[in-house]
Amino acid sequence: MEVAIMGAGLSGLACAITLEKNGITPTIFEKRNKVGDRFVNGEALLDIFTRPVQDCIASLSNDYGIYLKPTSAIQRMELFSKNEHAVIEGHLGFTNIRGRNHDSFESQLEQQTEAIIHYNSEKTYEQLLSEYTHVVMSTGDGAYAKKTNNFREDLSVSIKGATVEGSFDKNTVMAWIDYDISPFGYCFLIPYSEKEANISIAIPELAENADVEISDRWDTFYSMVQSQLKQKLPITDQFQITRYLMGICNLARIGNTFYVGNNFGTMMPFMGFGQYASIVSGVYAAYDLCGLGSYEELTKPLRQSYEDALVLRRALEQISNEGLDLVIRSLSGYWGKKIFLTKAINPIRVASYLLRPYIKMKKGVTS
Repeated sequence: MEVAIMGAGLSGLACAITLEKNGITPTIFEKRNKVGDRFVNGEALLDIFTRPVQDCIASLSNDYGIYLKPTSAIQRMELFSKNEHAVIEGHLGFTNIRGRNHDSFESQLEQQTEAIIHYNSEKTYEQLLSEYTHVVMSTGDGAYAKKTNNFREDLSVSIKGATVEGSFDKNTVMAWIDYDISPFGYCFLIPYSEKEANISIAIPELAENADVEISDRWDTFYSMVQSQLKQKLPITDQFQITRYLMGICNLARIGNTFYVGNNFGTMMPFMGFGQYASIVSGVYAAYDLCGLGSYEELTKPLRQSYEDALVLRRALEQISNEGLDLVIRSLSGYWGKKIFLTKAINPIRVASYLLRPYIKMKKGVTS
């Protein structure tokens, strides 16, 4: 068996690590100069999005032998709508760094694999398929899956972000869901340390947003954050992504090709989370290659989580700022603690089940 992994991101490296633990040495092909050779940004691993897993860092270590050191533990989350503010406190998850940073998750995973990585690779999927018995597609988005007619595109999103300097509580993350700033989208502040943080705005590509310019909304968001934190927050680095595809593969495996990570569809369309699912999908592909399980069966919970998140995304597209105010207000007390801290509840699954009739009714009214 000769395995090629196309892409040295989270899922591809996790697949390589797991294959090596089971006696198979893959070859990795990466189009960039090095692992993590992309913009720097902060991300969050929130327990609420990985249920029934309660601690994804511990799970990756104990269940899969993959060891990651997050930037910090999230002990406080501040949520803002146009007129409301909710604070959730407790152990909520972890923050981490992605991209061109020696502490990024990509860099940490690279140190755990001994597989040969061919950088600046121009190898196509078709070439790898002809040269290797199995190909793991981990290219970081759904573009290749779409080219093979195996991708259901549900939406696309544009994202603009920056690294800023200031004074931050590294255990606190902040999120804004205010359609005056980001129509049908969201904004984050995720600290790297007490002196640096990532701020970002995401706007979905919807008909209602046809005239929305992300640069204009970025200026509004950036000014608001500075005013709210009472700091100037000088920018030291920034990035922008236009029309990033979100969707999911129709089939997780076709022949001897495995679609993993965001190529499979692990990024949640609700709020853009999905690192844990991405890593686990790489592990599951390796399990199949090693005869330890069926990739299609193993990824069924990941597919269900994606579909649940899609329902919440469609619900966001149906409510107004006033509705968002009501949601955030309800999270400021008992219900916030109940939803975020009760480990036995999978709130995304429950909300998806309850919202499906609402979405169907709304579609019927507008069609």
